[in-house]
Amino acid sequence: MCGRFAQYRIAYEYLDKIAMQLPLPLRGSVNPEPIGRYNVCPQSLVQLLHQDDDGLRMEPVKWGYAPLWAQGKRPPAINARVETAATSKFFRDIWQTGRAIVPADGWYEWKKDAANPKIKQPYYITLRSGEPMFFAALGRFQRGASLEPRDGDGFVVITSSSAAGMLDIHDRRPLVLSPEYAALWMQQELLPLKAEELALAHGLCVEEFEWHPVGKDVGNVRNDGPELINRIAQPLV
Repeated sequence: MCGRFAQYRIAYEYLDKIAMQLPLPLRGSVNPEPIGRYNVCPQSLVQLLHQDDDGLRMEPVKWGYAPLWAQGKRPPAINARVETAATSKFFRDIWQTGRAIVPADGWYEWKKDAANPKIKQPYYITLRSGEPMFFAALGRFQRGASLEPRDGDGFVVITSSSAAGMLDIHDRRPLVLSPEYAALWMQQELLPLKAEELALAHGLCVEEFEWHPVGKDVGNVRNDGPELINRIAQPLV
């Protein structure tokens, strides 16, 4: 998975899908205006959904995580492989305590020209249904009413194999869950082993997605308008 996605709907459009599966009160404030982000990049604050002791919270958390013992040794990770995250020394603590969901509308991948790898064509990938997506995530974030971020707070998006049909664009993709499994993923009562089984078995399959080429402006993080997700007629690759 390349490190860009879109999160542009009104928060309640995502929350309503989860609330049908996990009827808990929403704690904290939620902006009633559209989030309006079409080019979310690493190290920025992103609306992250998680279950707390008193209900659900959707709050900004930095995209990028390293455990406290690893900070400064390498750049923060933005993704975690589903095949190893549960047992990895890097992620195993937050696998138990920080399962969360990134509500999204689509993500971007860059396809390389086989003859000239310097030529790359961005594609925007969405659900065929047009429904919101729910990326499985892991993070360290504040709980309860304490909303001030701490040093070391952040999250990663879990990725899985793209499998047949999407490999021509990229070999990894976000682990996208249905609203039902997204709700289950966040539940604090779900044992780590059961969460691992869920992640390995219940990501949406390739047939659920569609993709189209978009303009190269998405490559610049300063660009963040709705035109970025528009189909272009003549892709480079």
